[in-house]
Amino acid sequence: MSMSEKAYDVVVAGSGIAGLSAAISARESGARVALLDRATERESGGNTRYTEAYLRMKSLDEVADGLAEAIVDDFMGHPDPGITADSGLDWKRRNPLLRAHPVVDLDYVAAFADNAGPTLRWLEGHGISFAELPTLFLTVSTTRLAPVGGGLALVEILGRKAVELGVDRFYETTARDLVVADSGEVTGLVATDATAARAVFSGQVVLACGGYEGNAEMMARYHGDKGMTCRPVARGGNYNKGEGIEMAIAVGAATAGNFSLFHAEPVDPRSGDPEAAIMAFTYGVLVNVEGRRFVDEARGPVDAWYERTTRDIHAQPTGMAWMILDAAGQAIPNLRTGIRTEEKPVRGDSIAALAKAIDVDPGILAETIEAYNAACPDGEWDPTRPDGLATTGVTPPKSNWARPISQGPFVAYPVMAANVFTFGGLKTDASSRVVNKDGRIIPGLYAAGEMTGLYYSNYTGSTSVLRGATFGKIAGAHAATGTV
Repeated sequence: MSMSEKAYDVVVAGSGIAGLSAAISARESGARVALLDRATERESGGNTRYTEAYLRMKSLDEVADGLAEAIVDDFMGHPDPGITADSGLDWKRRNPLLRAHPVVDLDYVAAFADNAGPTLRWLEGHGISFAELPTLFLTVSTTRLAPVGGGLALVEILGRKAVELGVDRFYETTARDLVVADSGEVTGLVATDATAARAVFSGQVVLACGGYEGNAEMMARYHGDKGMTCRPVARGGNYNKGEGIEMAIAVGAATAGNFSLFHAEPVDPRSGDPEAAIMAFTYGVLVNVEGRRFVDEARGPVDAWYERTTRDIHAQPTGMAWMILDAAGQAIPNLRTGIRTEEKPVRGDSIAALAKAIDVDPGILAETIEAYNAACPDGEWDPTRPDGLATTGVTPPKSNWARPISQGPFVAYPVMAANVFTFGGLKTDASSRVVNKDGRIIPGLYAAGEMTGLYYSNYTGSTSVLRGATFGKIAGAHAATGTV
């Protein structure tokens, strides 16, 4: 029996910020649009629904200083300069090897920087308001805005706008396979609904259905045993099971970004709340489950360094560590800004009592704290900025805010690595068109958001929602018109 067919001009898989932006943009360009989400209406929107959605902007019209440089300067390994030499050429004049290469596309980054501001103004025109809202970082290295109401406001306001404009929404509907004509053009996708019925949604396809952090098999495939000791940072990430990436790879798509890393955030493993972040470790020490320090807790502003520190935590036995603060650390003004968990800390009147409470060898923890305390210098301590107060004679060192852990009572919070989103994804050009392994555009196929590869060694903070909106809007407009 043949599958039923639903005819559209543009079919969008995923209804987070990238998918919603694509659907609205395509509809405004005159296309008949279907918007699919595997979740129920109440949980639709993937990661966007749960994020605070910080945006790396100086103002609504200007990206933050150094945004493009931070992306381009991310360590991407050691690519062959004979291939990357063409990076400055017009896209069509580049060697196909470069067009399909997993390094970042300079045109993509330029389009991001140029279109981010206009995209926020476009969202503003659809009812989203923005402000300089408080972040969870007590020290910062860049400027940020955020939508009032966070990602939930994006999902709800833009979701209503999409329906008002005439976008057809399909919940509990999962994209499974791409439909490819003999010409090589993608002409639609196969999806299943809550009854397991299969249908073909015909039209230009925009994939905006996230990474693979919710797929244990893919996490093990790409991250080995480290895949088991992390989890999605919020409930929405569990819906991201990687089909979009896999179905595009199956039709020849090239990839970009680093498939061996994900955006890591330090969270309390006891909490079921979204983004139950622990961002105050710069003011205390981190010890592993054996009671030993293993990382410089304060290499710089926490917003620039928390991901790398979280990776160090993830590399420890069981993928977990304890953040320990003494009474002085607990008294830092606005400390709760950097501790988002609602779970109470473990307490101890002495280091020995704390060790017992967190099931760490008391002798080892005492030795660790004594060695650290002895390495702390005298000097003025300033929790509002990197103060250069550094240890001497202890390994690992601590580069800032090094003061003794000596005043009881003491508290400890458990910290693990949460997977905010995966780095590896599809290679797209500056128009959000998916590129194949031969360096050619796959006709009829677009992708945007976290399923497109951009990050390699370190996440350029507060850019994920921003690029989802920017390239979702671009994808929808191009898919609707078939233009480049």
